[in-house]
Amino acid sequence: MDKASAKKKIESLSEELEQHNYNYYVLDKPTISDFEFDKLLETLIALEKEHPEFLSPNSPSQRVGGQVTKEFKSVKHKYPMLSLSNSYNWEDLEDFDRRASEGLGLANDLFGAAELEYVCELKFDGLSIGLTYVNGELQKAVTRGDGVQGDDVTTNARTIRSIPLNLKGKFPKEFEIRGEIFLPRKVFDDINKEREEIGEAPLANPRNAASGTMKMQDSGVVAKRKLDCFLYALYGEDLPFPGHLESLQAAATWGFRISKHSKLCKGIGEVKKFIDHWDKERFKLPFDIDGIVIKINSYQQQLQLGFTAKSPRWAIAYKFKAEQVSTELQSITYQVGRTGAITPVANLKPVLLAGTTVKRASLHNADIIEKLDVRVGDQVFVEKGGEIIPKIIGVDLTKRPTNVKPTKYIDKCPECGTTLVRIEGEANHYCPNENGCAPQVKGKMEHFVSRKAMNIDSLGAETIDQFYNAGFIKNIADLYDLKKEQLLPLERMAEKSAQNIIDGLKNSCTVPFERVLFAIGIRHVGETTAKKVAKKVKTIDALMEMNAEQLVLLDEVGETIAKSIMEFFADKENRNIITRLKKAGLQFEISADQQQATSTKLEGKTIVVSGVFTKFSRDQIKDLIELNGGTNSSSISKKTSFVLAGENMGPEKLKKAEGLKVPIITEEDFENMIK
Repeated sequence: MDKASAKKKIESLSEELEQHNYNYYVLDKPTISDFEFDKLLETLIALEKEHPEFLSPNSPSQRVGGQVTKEFKSVKHKYPMLSLSNSYNWEDLEDFDRRASEGLGLANDLFGAAELEYVCELKFDGLSIGLTYVNGELQKAVTRGDGVQGDDVTTNARTIRSIPLNLKGKFPKEFEIRGEIFLPRKVFDDINKEREEIGEAPLANPRNAASGTMKMQDSGVVAKRKLDCFLYALYGEDLPFPGHLESLQAAATWGFRISKHSKLCKGIGEVKKFIDHWDKERFKLPFDIDGIVIKINSYQQQLQLGFTAKSPRWAIAYKFKAEQVSTELQSITYQVGRTGAITPVANLKPVLLAGTTVKRASLHNADIIEKLDVRVGDQVFVEKGGEIIPKIIGVDLTKRPTNVKPTKYIDKCPECGTTLVRIEGEANHYCPNENGCAPQVKGKMEHFVSRKAMNIDSLGAETIDQFYNAGFIKNIADLYDLKKEQLLPLERMAEKSAQNIIDGLKNSCTVPFERVLFAIGIRHVGETTAKKVAKKVKTIDALMEMNAEQLVLLDEVGETIAKSIMEFFADKENRNIITRLKKAGLQFEISADQQQATSTKLEGKTIVVSGVFTKFSRDQIKDLIELNGGTNSSSISKKTSFVLAGENMGPEKLKKAEGLKVPIITEEDFENMIK
């Protein structure tokens, strides 16, 4: 394809993909399947790789991430990002309404006769963001920070599908739009489920998770978190709108996701009705809100009222009280997870909280129990607030029975009786009997057959439990010794069901190495880490022989993961399982196609990549280095052949490279080198 045709095709594909993004994430009306969308995106990415001169920072391909930002630059807000005054009761709202009326010269003896127009909006519980657009293209995304200046997180913001990269329709030449980045509840639950599967502590709440995600250095990881964004305020010079609501309605036509729940209210009475409604209905939303924002609609009236030193006089936030109830703690039980982590659970006298009946609440770990001094028989305060899972926040000591005893944390596994251990620096206790403790063994097998691992959908938790109880399986390798004749006598096991299980196990032998590595259940090694490690080490044998120093040089591997990998392969039983899985035919090395380099142009070269690049992501560059026979390294030494430097190269690396006289090349130099 010639350059002119390639440019036209890239522009056409970009426009089509952005429209599909808008249909799916803003309108919630997708017009093509995920598979069709992915195919279009793959075509665009391939064309941009072939013609990098036409790659735009706002291309839909940039939504998948991959760039690494080592340092988030501090940027001064053009319009200060002030916080709102908070109110917690009707009196505060009436005072706000009275002050606004007086400030506008509308107050009279008959208070309330001159009713103001307010826009009421849901107060999303996430991370505030300011997006600047110039000529319809996203130029900059900045966090609130201290209100005067915030962090430039543009690279990460581009991965959020509900933030348009290019606008449509008629819009101002330059403006800023503000909103809230948040994590939908289902996405939050899915992330926590995966974290628990790999032995990592669950995220506390969606708000903190969203904030932490936006400051991650790898935009590829940010993209996988599936953040969302509602926009709710427009700023600019001479905006052609009489009021706030009108500007939002216009912004929706440009491609922004504007909440459909916002409402124009006449007077403070209608505002109260709006608040009453959402105080009850908020728990049915697929995302968290912690209150209602009330703004005077008229821009002219906003300008007339102005600001205090800290907040606007024309807006206020009404904060919902975190719903809290008191109930009896009837018992404390202890659950054993797949990784051996022990979780204490408070079993409560059923009580209605935030629209659902609560019977249990997590007590997290021994430190929390000690801090709360919670005891069986206590009346405890339970809150849902910003947390998805109910939590105990305190004890009503005035109602504590005289005969209750302090809670003594268990020292033996409730399932197998093994003495628990507590790793230094970690909050949880663990059962070390990973190959003999039933919940751990069955949990590992459930993880092994799961969709993102070996994807054996004919084997579910109930079936694994049935096989384990029958004595057929004691570890993941035993699955491949199963025979159809064994299974047929079992309850609810027909000929077809048994054959499906045997076929599913046989078909799993084609699952690629990176997923097998994830499936075997090394603690802290998640899906992304397994993929990167497999690609780098190429075989399980090579990984098993690596020491800590070699492991930490791999992408995604720090000291904690390196230690976990070494401990896993140091275990004789784990090595035996790997041997048996090899004999069963599982893939323990990357395929010949993956291993084959496209050239040997970089053979013998050790290359350090640093900084942010324009034509390729860091991951793409590292892939190209390996595909051309070179070796990636994370640290500069005398053995380093050269440093490939992008913008914002780390100052320490620059200093070290200059000190060792290691050549520094640009992205363009590298491109010419591998042409």
